[in-house]
Amino acid sequence: MLKSMRHFLLFKEIKTTHHKTTISLEVFYTFIIIYCIFIVGFGLIYFILSFSEIILLENVPGRYPESGLLRRLFLSMYFSGVTLLTIGYGDITPIGIGRIISLVQALFGYVLPTAFMLKLVQLNRWINK
Repeated sequence: MLKSMRHFLLFKEIKTTHHKTTISLEVFYTFIIIYCIFIVGFGLIYFILSFSEIILLENVPGRYPESGLLRRLFLSMYFSGVTLLTIGYGDITPIGIGRIISLVQALFGYVLPTAFMLKLVQLNRWINK
């Protein structure tokens, strides 16, 4: 499966016509899908860990850390998206192990676009040879 995914990412994403390189929408869709997978994956990690202890604390006066199941799921997904996209509003603070997980997720948020652009440059040079 990894080999087919690599093949898709390497060879299907750039089309050449008349010596002009155009980036297809497949690249954009792949990038969005990868980001969504990371957001949902890390969101589920936060959500699952929230059953054993409080790892996300809302910085809103009058809110209690104990909340319903859907509220915890929403907060986990929201925090995951804000962290991966490196927005960091500061309205939710990770506690304990959540800090380490959010650091790893933020690192992925920085590295993914860079790796994506480096791959596009590499493919562009390969095609123009």
